[in-house]
Amino acid sequence: MNQQSITKPYEKAVVEVKNLSVFFNQNEAVKKVNLSIPINKVTAIIGPSGCGKSTLLRSINRMHDFEPIARLEGNIFLEGEDILLKSVDAVSLRRKIGMVFQKPNPFPKTIYENILWGPKINGFKINEDELVEQSLRQAAIWDEVKGRLFDSAISLSGGQQQRLCIARTIAMKPKVILMDEPCSALDPRSTGRIEDLILELKNEYTIVIVTHNMQQAARISDYTAFFYDGELIEYGNTSKIFTTPVLKQTEDYISGRFG
Repeated sequence: MNQQSITKPYEKAVVEVKNLSVFFNQNEAVKKVNLSIPINKVTAIIGPSGCGKSTLLRSINRMHDFEPIARLEGNIFLEGEDILLKSVDAVSLRRKIGMVFQKPNPFPKTIYENILWGPKINGFKINEDELVEQSLRQAAIWDEVKGRLFDSAISLSGGQQQRLCIARTIAMKPKVILMDEPCSALDPRSTGRIEDLILELKNEYTIVIVTHNMQQAARISDYTAFFYDGELIEYGNTSKIFTTPVLKQTEDYISGRFG
């Protein structure tokens, strides 16, 4: 067991992870993690490949429901409700906890239909034009696509596709947005736009982002959690984690000595 340094944020938590372990067959990918995610903040999860970052993120969205070999122990609370209970409907949960993946994944439909697909199948009573415009504006892409809403979403550039996917997530009015390396496939200019967007979105949403980019975590997050070998090693205010980490293991990772 590694030494740990965990600072619980003073802000109100919207997600609480309690003693969470995730197994794939006999392999324990996440090991008794406790993590408090504050509301309307950006929490970055960093660590080397294979350390459990994305596994944790997918647990919060109940994505492991689709993996027969996955088994979860512990609790994840969303505003006090344990979302891992079998009585909690995973589809309903994903309306509250949206997810943006590493590779943009727009539907092979028009830009307009991409935004409305989730709200329509969930029976939302909406003004369609208003929701489309509002979501695209919030995702900072409206001005680029307002004249081509009925073009295929696949015709957009990679960076535009990712912002469309964020707009599609926003259209569901979630409480939490999970982002799994959303900029790793993008050029620097598109990455900058996504980072600016994240900083704007935290005024309305709680954001958790997995990233391998140390500079990105330092630029956009309020809190940083460092994972290694399935364990949460150090967690606290981002500026402190990057300037005066408590543990040498954290310092070694951030300074590039391993990872």
